[in-house]
Amino acid sequence: MTREPVSVVVTSFNSAATLDACLRGVQWADEIVVLDSGSTDATLAIAAHYGARVHVQPFAGYSAQKQAAIDLASHRWILLLDSDESLDASAAAPLQQALRAPTHVAFQLWRREWQFWRWQSRRARHNHYVRLFDRQHARMSGHAVHEEVCVDGSVGVLDVTIDHHGERDIAGRVAKADRYSSLQLDDLARRRVRALRLRMVGYPMVAFLRFYLLRGHWRSGWAGFIAARIHAFYAFLKYAKLYEARRRRRDQ
Repeated sequence: MTREPVSVVVTSFNSAATLDACLRGVQWADEIVVLDSGSTDATLAIAAHYGARVHVQPFAGYSAQKQAAIDLASHRWILLLDSDESLDASAAAPLQQALRAPTHVAFQLWRREWQFWRWQSRRARHNHYVRLFDRQHARMSGHAVHEEVCVDGSVGVLDVTIDHHGERDIAGRVAKADRYSSLQLDDLARRRVRALRLRMVGYPMVAFLRFYLLRGHWRSGWAGFIAARIHAFYAFLKYAKLYEARRRRRDQ
């Protein structure tokens, strides 16, 4: 039985350290589209090596950039990956099987996180995201950060795991928490968040306990503990920055 053709879509910027692994695992796809935002390293050469259709445009924001890349694809079915994510050879079979007479308009894949010097424990909770979808029934959410694929229709789950290489050290993870908490200000402002002082005091501990205990990252030893602490710091930062922004507007 033939399957639906699929376009792998990747956004990149100075992604030479991870893009080779990302594209190596999807050579079976009918098309690879890479939308770059001005890389100065070997990113474009790596993309060309794998026969990708490469386009370049200034970075428009995480959600908008991914939507622009999706719009460049030739096929209805999209496999969306970040440039620091990869699939091993075993993922090809279930992905291609799902594309034979698809029973849903989108599918979630699991994701395993690199935590500084080790992979998260197999027994810790893995997040799952919509990454394989019919673009006629899906669009990016538009959020400044933590963007997601919004689907109009039924969503299945595949037994496929994406490896997310992410930040390689603590400094990189802290810098990301600082950057993301600033980018999230507009999204938080639109939600009219209440009780900011209480959130600054209490929510970081809730975030830590949920990440460390409920999601099982305590199984990853000190790497899991440090990741949970930074996650809690991020939870604090986004509300502290919103509090600061409101104070500044009030004092003007």
